[in-house]
Amino acid sequence: MMPTPYPLEEELGMRYYASDTPGIGGRLRSSPEDFIVEEIPLPFSEVDDGPYLICRLKKTNWELQRAVREIAKQLGISHRRIAWAGTKDKNAVTTQFISIYGLVPEAVGQVRLRDISLEVVGRSHQPLTLGGLAGNRFDIAIRDCIREDLAARVQEVTVAAAAGIPNYYGLQRFGVVRPITHTVGEEILKGDYEAAVVAYIGRAFPLETEAAQAARTHFAETRNARAALAALPVQMTYERAMANHLVANPGDYAGALRALPPKLLSLLVSAFQSYLFNRALSRRIDAGMSLVRPEVGDRLLFQDGREDIVTARNMKAAEIHIRRGRCRIALFIPGSGAVTSSGRMDEIMQELMQEAGIDAGNFERASRFVDMRFDGVSRPITLSTGIRAEVMDESVRLSFTLPPGHYATTVCREYMKADPYVMI
Repeated sequence: MMPTPYPLEEELGMRYYASDTPGIGGRLRSSPEDFIVEEIPLPFSEVDDGPYLICRLKKTNWELQRAVREIAKQLGISHRRIAWAGTKDKNAVTTQFISIYGLVPEAVGQVRLRDISLEVVGRSHQPLTLGGLAGNRFDIAIRDCIREDLAARVQEVTVAAAAGIPNYYGLQRFGVVRPITHTVGEEILKGDYEAAVVAYIGRAFPLETEAAQAARTHFAETRNARAALAALPVQMTYERAMANHLVANPGDYAGALRALPPKLLSLLVSAFQSYLFNRALSRRIDAGMSLVRPEVGDRLLFQDGREDIVTARNMKAAEIHIRRGRCRIALFIPGSGAVTSSGRMDEIMQELMQEAGIDAGNFERASRFVDMRFDGVSRPITLSTGIRAEVMDESVRLSFTLPPGHYATTVCREYMKADPYVMI
């Protein structure tokens, strides 16, 4: 295992690479066409007569929440009537499915947005829900790579990815230009809504414009919402919505948070769970524990969703199941429910929770505040996939498929071993 040299990855818990081979460097997303994502939907009936219209949405260089709002505006409906199964990258060409409640197919023709297309594919009695997809197919080009031993380096990482690399939550889970979602989520969990708002509006990052950084810093220092509303760029719609609420309702930081879309608000809290996972996974590696060889007390997650605990008696069977790809070692990410510790990894997770001063009661309170349950969930500690890699001069093209909730940038970082900011 090779440690990362990058402070941002260190901060987000992404502290190791599986392969020791030098990185190929390069840059992701020189253009949106270099990062193509196609969602693989769960089966649905094309003859269903339910109230939810299922559409295929293709977009280029659009952030999903903004795209949904613009689509809703052109349809003359609330954006809350639109749901999706997966949040896709902005700087990319993405194809995914959305459900729209109470819409006739003919109305889709009203949507005329640049670099967005909508196609009706069926109806359903249920809306799409986050995570309700079979997976995603990726076709990714990495440009301007280091030419020295490029083919050999690519081959070594391709072998490592087939065996299993750390299944970290990627940078975009925490915010690309401003990786602060987990920080805001932590403050919400602690019930410190003022600190959460100040982090969301007021924490500046170096890739932002000087004007944006100045506006954020001024708000963090003064809490002057009116000045922030005047200074924040118009495209910062979420920050401006929060500031606008504070102008009308001084000191109501809880209300300012609720000015955010409900799904975004819930993602802030779950981002802290993702942060806990990354840190716990890196601590497993710190302890010299294998990603693929089980220890007594490890949790196993099978392909059908069934879970088991490794014991001295079933150790041999567990090793066989893992080797044959029937299950993977998993980490349990705590939420509002009670947790029974089964092994060292559960102990590590509880240590991290205690360090943050957060327990199940904090998640229960956040559930009431956000109106979304934050149950605990098991997540595999390894990501493994067969990758078709093609080397062309100083470029590498990768084609692969991942299950829901797995990050293509986690695969790309293993190849590149580059500053995370060149992957945005």
